[in-house]
Amino acid sequence: MNQNQKVFQCLTLISQFAIHMLVPIFMCSYLGYFIDSKIGTSFMFIIFFFVGAAAGGRNIFLLAKRIYDDKESFPSTLYESRKKKKKGKRS
Repeated sequence: MNQNQKVFQCLTLISQFAIHMLVPIFMCSYLGYFIDSKIGTSFMFIIFFFVGAAAGGRNIFLLAKRIYDDKESFPSTLYESRKKKKKGKRS
């Protein structure tokens, strides 16, 4: 795999993390704002914002777990190659 492909794969991975985190936050925040405007309160936005942040954190955790559990994916192969290099230097 050449260097440009690695860069694009890393950028894609970063974009996936951002989307998985931001979409639930924005959707829940909008839902909280909508509920606040309908019933006249001001705290539902804050509650739904934190619910969205928790859902985004869960999405990030599951995505990272799936990526690093897959032995053939790019980040896990990069991690394994670093471990092998470090072991080789110590010996």
